[in-house]
Amino acid sequence: MKKLEIACFNLESALIAQKAGADRVELCADISVGGITPNLEMIQQARQHLSIDLNVMIRPRGGNFVYSEAEYKQIKSEIETIKKLGVNGFVFGILKEDKTINIEQNSELMELAKPFPCTFHRAFDEVLEHTKALEDVISCGFSTILTSGTFPNVMEGKEVLKLLVKQAKNRIEIMPGGGLRSTNISDLDEIVNANWYHSSAITDGSEITNIEEIIQLKNKLQT
Repeated sequence: MKKLEIACFNLESALIAQKAGADRVELCADISVGGITPNLEMIQQARQHLSIDLNVMIRPRGGNFVYSEAEYKQIKSEIETIKKLGVNGFVFGILKEDKTINIEQNSELMELAKPFPCTFHRAFDEVLEHTKALEDVISCGFSTILTSGTFPNVMEGKEVLKLLVKQAKNRIEIMPGGGLRSTNISDLDEIVNANWYHSSAITDGSEITNIEEIIQLKNKLQT
């Protein structure tokens, strides 16, 4: 059974996602920069109201994915704190200046996050060499990569996504996300054949998930 994760930027969207049949929520804040770490109150409220899995983004700011020592310490502190709130996993990713995977820092964060599974987020789409980057992310111990195939959206990146799924050979989940909607998910799945898909399911330019869009996404995945 193929599964759907919904990116939620507020508690209302998380509740809508659960009601519509999503399999997992990725909780983050500030849609304008593509998501940062949500505040503790939002995480606690989400955990209280959700029975489906809840993954939390750990990202101190928008912009690039190369972090100062102070920002890196903040990331570690957030993982340690949020681990205690009953979440099911974390979503993060750190690159080096040359757009390669920062194996040392990501591995340290993976160790810190244990026993929770972690997703390497769309920082992956900034890498220059996706074949090597995939092996590096696997070596760090991540369970999933959220990616649009290194292109601005999943349909433009569909051929790379297909190659990543083949290269991964079930060692890690390749979860397509970025411009994924009910209008293109069937075509994408036919090409890529991933197990998990990711969407914000926002259709009107707001910050609130559309319940009908999630239902459509789920229906398309199950046909």
